[in-house]
Amino acid sequence: MTNTIRNGIMIAAAALALGGCASKGQPTAQYDFGPLSAPATSASNVGAIIVADVTGPAALDSERMQYRLLYADARQSRPYAYNQWTATPLQLLTQRFKTNLSHGGVKVLSTTDAAASATVLRMEVEDFAQNFDSATSSQGVLRVRASVFRNHKLVDQKTFSSSKPAPSADAAGGARAMADASDAVAAELLAWLAALPPST
Repeated sequence: MTNTIRNGIMIAAAALALGGCASKGQPTAQYDFGPLSAPATSASNVGAIIVADVTGPAALDSERMQYRLLYADARQSRPYAYNQWTATPLQLLTQRFKTNLSHGGVKVLSTTDAAASATVLRMEVEDFAQNFDSATSSQGVLRVRASVFRNHKLVDQKTFSSSKPAPSADAAGGARAMADASDAVAAELLAWLAALPPST
């Protein structure tokens, strides 16, 4: 058996183990980010801020859980067959960031409260993925571009990224890794907001 054939079989076996085969009656497991794993960074000096819903690629506007086999084809996103998010990743990230900001002392407002604050935080997801570098090892990768506006003028913009190891090579491990990555980005986001010049 040639190395090419052997590698192809190994990749197919790994994808089959992760994705599974479709069959009737198979239960679907649902995941979210769970409770906050650690106290948030304090940014009580930020005051009130409007937090817009997180935006991102259309692929993240679905409850399907995705993964990539970097060692096979990094350009192909594959769905888990029997696992999904309880909401879309964009919705989960919106709620997670708002919760982290609130726990950090920020007064979080929605876009419907526009009259209460002239400061707006907008976030766009550039990468959200469980990436496998081997059949048994993966990381949750998150990259977000954040922009702060005051009175419709850009104050600052920064990109935050985090990569966290998955404790298991499956959807449950991926959900944990993505939660950890989102909390790490939120902590950096809080520190950045606290360091911005105050509104005048």
